[in-house]
Amino acid sequence: MTVPNTANPFDLDTAVRPLGDDRFSVEISERWWVVAGPNGGFVAALVLRALQAVEPARSPRSLTLQFPAAPQQGPAEIVVRTVRRGGSVTFLSAEMHQDGEVKVTALAVFSETWSGPEYLTDEAKMPDVFPPGELIDISETGKGVPPVFRNFLSAPAVGDLPFSGGTDPVTGGWLTLKEPRLLDEALAAAMLDAWFPAPFVILDAPAPAPTLDLTIHFRAPIPPPDAKPEDPYLIVFSSSLARDGMFEEDGRLWSPGGTLLAQSRQLALLRHPRGQ
Repeated sequence: MTVPNTANPFDLDTAVRPLGDDRFSVEISERWWVVAGPNGGFVAALVLRALQAVEPARSPRSLTLQFPAAPQQGPAEIVVRTVRRGGSVTFLSAEMHQDGEVKVTALAVFSETWSGPEYLTDEAKMPDVFPPGELIDISETGKGVPPVFRNFLSAPAVGDLPFSGGTDPVTGGWLTLKEPRLLDEALAAAMLDAWFPAPFVILDAPAPAPTLDLTIHFRAPIPPPDAKPEDPYLIVFSSSLARDGMFEEDGRLWSPGGTLLAQSRQLALLRHPRGQ
């Protein structure tokens, strides 16, 4: 993927440059930093770009990443392998290498569109929330906000505020890039990790929560019909269990019209807040 200098910052930050033999060079930008490394959704977008460069004819359906070590700022390399390309489905794997170490591993499924029975339960329907209204840059609201949030405008719509000592680990809101850009699968992947972790609602202080494993399922055509670059999307995250220093989190991304576009699930560490 080659991008011009006039491209959207997201395209510049997630550009992959072919090296031959399904190898790609990327640049890990501190614009997407959280605490000790880049945001997992941003890394997912980078890896997905490389996978799409190898399989451009089919749509991504599933992407699973594991994070053996946090990538650092600077150049890295993504190596893609086609496990099997069948008549309608392609299975791929990928690794991100940096400084001689494997930083990220990934498995992906790409597929053509199939026909079959359809259903929609209440769980997949967009919750009844207030319209987005005016979205803000939360990085300007106080100190300690990670750089990744500077890329987005947002408006809370679900759950209590972080570190408010709430009782239900559910959170979410409206989200869009600060520099408008039409949604695609890579941006959807980034959005599904561009919110504070759901357990933060019930905590009273920040706590380390690095991702171990992240899976994203793409459930509808992206971008949705009639989408506009400035559209906000609703994201909602929930967790049901924290135990042994880990928690799971389920995420959902809806279009403004209420279509469930993508889902995520991650397993992450949850350590005691600093000083405890």
